[in-house]
Amino acid sequence: MSALATMARRTARKIESGTPAHRDRAIDGLRALALLAVPTGHWLLGGFTLSSDGALHNASPLGTFAGLAPVSWVLQMLGIFFLVGGYASVLSYRRGKGSTRAWLGGRLARLGRPVLGVTAVWAALLPVLHFGFEVPVDTLRTASTLVIQPLWFVGVYTVVTALTPLCVRAARRLGVWAAAPLLGSVAVVDFLRYGPYADAVPSWLSLLNILPGWLFAYQLGVSWGEGRVTRRHAWWLLLGGAALFAALLLAFGYPASMVGVPGEARTNSHPPSLLVLALAAAQSGAAILLRDRLGKLLRRPALWAPVVVVNLSAMTILCWHQTAMLTAAVPASYLGEVPGLVGAPDSVGWILARLAWMPVFAGLLVLIGRYTRSFESPWTTTGPTRRALAGLLAAGFAVFALGLA
Repeated sequence: MSALATMARRTARKIESGTPAHRDRAIDGLRALALLAVPTGHWLLGGFTLSSDGALHNASPLGTFAGLAPVSWVLQMLGIFFLVGGYASVLSYRRGKGSTRAWLGGRLARLGRPVLGVTAVWAALLPVLHFGFEVPVDTLRTASTLVIQPLWFVGVYTVVTALTPLCVRAARRLGVWAAAPLLGSVAVVDFLRYGPYADAVPSWLSLLNILPGWLFAYQLGVSWGEGRVTRRHAWWLLLGGAALFAALLLAFGYPASMVGVPGEARTNSHPPSLLVLALAAAQSGAAILLRDRLGKLLRRPALWAPVVVVNLSAMTILCWHQTAMLTAAVPASYLGEVPGLVGAPDSVGWILARLAWMPVFAGLLVLIGRYTRSFESPWTTTGPTRRALAGLLAAGFAVFALGLA
């Protein structure tokens, strides 16, 4: 144990010595926190039931334990992720020496490579699992849905990143108020789809919330990066967001869970409702207020080192964490019901057992990431033929995962 501790201290000191003095540790810490909340939420709130033919199907403890909804308030940290993303994009945009097009190309390539990698690998795995190991088609469809589920975020984040130059202009002109029209847009759509005229409103109207709903916190981050968000603004975001959040829950009947609950007609996140923006505003205000304290805390090498590791593996964590859970669940399905892993998530025992499985999922993710993190690096040795093949495999996987095949 002492040898591991010594190795950890050496690694922490090496990372510390290699960190530039100008590095904004608080921003990296917030990003790491938001990143880790994604697998934690999916692993904790996602379960599997086993059908009579041995196939896995998605289930959630939220269907039985509505009291767990506040957990989703803590684990839904995409507002923080978009806030930090906007802030970091401004700094990167300012430092860019080439054209805006070149800057965007580099940013989007960093997002696209890992997504292409995970979907291409899974496309190649599907026939092997089905024909080689007789994994049921329904299990493969469940797995594909889970793998592709977090990737919607990458698509939205890609569009939002492409809008960075426009966000910068808006921030320079309007400051923190540049995000207000986005909040208003979501409020109007929510009124139409949930208000007195809801029966006359087409269902597709909710899709209008996707871009402004997630752009809201990103725009706040851009304004913050431009120096247009003060501590006074942060307090207003924190208190105003919390007040709006409470009002929407208590007076306007919004669902308490920030993630979808099986069987529920309404969901807050797909597409984002006004409740998501209220939470993002409160989280953003708190993050801005705590920035200096967090930065000082992360001056400690032992705390800073894991933040660096998480940030360097950001897209790997996002793209492969569901695969880690499936690596445990799919083989376990051949054993029947396994507490906390395979079986209806409808008891306190399941919750306790799932907590015990969390370190196993984390260990599997570390192991998988060891071999898949290369997808985050530039594909300098990958020729056009291989890239085209990866694209075809990824497209085929998406068709299967979305139920189009």
